[in-house]
Amino acid sequence: MPETRNRMIVNSIDSPPHRRAATEGARHANRAEEPIAWLHARGKISDRQFEAGVRLRRDFMIAARGPRVTMAWDAGPVAKGARSAPDAPDPTTAQIGAKARVDAALAHAGQGLADVLTRTVCLGEGLETAERAMGWPARAGKVVLCLGLDRVADYYRV
Repeated sequence: MPETRNRMIVNSIDSPPHRRAATEGARHANRAEEPIAWLHARGKISDRQFEAGVRLRRDFMIAARGPRVTMAWDAGPVAKGARSAPDAPDPTTAQIGAKARVDAALAHAGQGLADVLTRTVCLGEGLETAERAMGWPARAGKVVLCLGLDRVADYYRV
């Protein structure tokens, strides 16, 4: 008997009038979605610009990793020889290379464009927040971001 009553309560809460009242005026947004993914999903930036942003973000995240300070518990190589797997790159070397690529990509974009790229693409800050922080008028950030992503795409040869 209690199961039937619980099922009835759930069904009455999930009925369309209740659902409409609960969601009326609510804005649905995925807070975990990155700003460039949001812009790309809505057709505000091109595939080329999105790919350049993803590459810049990936390099930024690799460069931002801290150094390894504990023992490496990776499996050791099984065999050395012509048929063995190649050695994986050292994490520190990968970080240095990624940092150099991020610095070069932002330098290629230019100082004015590097600020908005760092805030929105690398740090994942919302475009409105970045505009406010830099003292720009509303909706000016998207134009500047698109210019910056075009230059970063040129750097990454996308």
